[in-house]
Amino acid sequence: MTDLPECDAELDASGLNCPLPLLKAKLQLNQLASGAVLKVIATDAGSQRDFRTFAKLSGNLLLQEKAEAGVYRYWLQKA
Repeated sequence: MTDLPECDAELDASGLNCPLPLLKAKLQLNQLASGAVLKVIATDAGSQRDFRTFAKLSGNLLLQEKAEAGVYRYWLQKA
């Protein structure tokens, strides 16, 4: 098993549909200091595409993503 990144904050967006997990993650990231890591938990399969695209366009780093039994976890590091 790979080591998962440490996180400074966690957002549970389970049960929310696109684009709410991403919007809530953006709001949470705005509250964090540069370099901080936000862990996001989502259940919307579309969130995979959303978070990958968001990371590329925003300059924030998607450190890791993990999908297990319909639960998607993301570790975003604020730029």
